[in-house]
Amino acid sequence: VQLQASGGGLVQAGGSLRLSCAASGSIFSFNFKGWYRQAPGKQREFIASITAGDDTKYADSVKGRFTISRLNAARTGYLEMNNLKPEDTAVYYCNADVKQYRGQLDSESDYWGQGTLVTVSS
Repeated sequence: VQLQASGGGLVQAGGSLRLSCAASGSIFSFNFKGWYRQAPGKQREFIASITAGDDTKYADSVKGRFTISRLNAARTGYLEMNNLKPEDTAVYYCNADVKQYRGQLDSESDYWGQGTLVTVSS
């Protein structure tokens, strides 16, 4: 199983980007969970999450600017980022539960994408 994040790049402040996170491989079930980011010299931090019931949560720093969504049938999650700020510059990581067989333990099916770099210039 692989979880691939994409869509990062260089954008000016005020601009927008849409990140995607897609799973591939031998998959029994896919449940996209959320996005995190890690800025240079800082710890990885929570950005947004989405539950099986489509309840969403956001970090205060991105609330009102970022929107998380997913299409589990397509094994893909998304992060729409608007009004980007220089402080949003970071490597963005996606997280999903990807089971390869029925009954697989959650601890064995938690996957992270490799990260996609978002750079916001002032």
